[in-house]
Amino acid sequence: MRDQNFEQCVQACYECAVACDVCASDCLRENPAHMRRCIALCTDCGAVCRLCAAMLARDGEFANALCTLCALICDACARECSSHEAEHCQVCAGACLSCTLACRDMLEA
Repeated sequence: MRDQNFEQCVQACYECAVACDVCASDCLRENPAHMRRCIALCTDCGAVCRLCAAMLARDGEFANALCTLCALICDACARECSSHEAEHCQVCAGACLSCTLACRDMLEA
């Protein structure tokens, strides 16, 4: 399972988790009431991305199922973040989209 798709997926998951942490943190400082959904999705997305990367690294029994979930959550987070103009939201949207694609590529390999 440890091919180029595997490496790219693990890397994309970790990069997305960091981008989600930054975005949620910045949203909390800027306007938490208005950014409630963004904060919640970023928090969930970051947690799932970390878990997905770890489970992939361990070749866990449910890695594919988690990769599917990770792609779904990243896609939702990307859509939410892309609807906001803040730079950290745009960066997060890009990282989430990259992770979505990496997870899908991993599943199709």
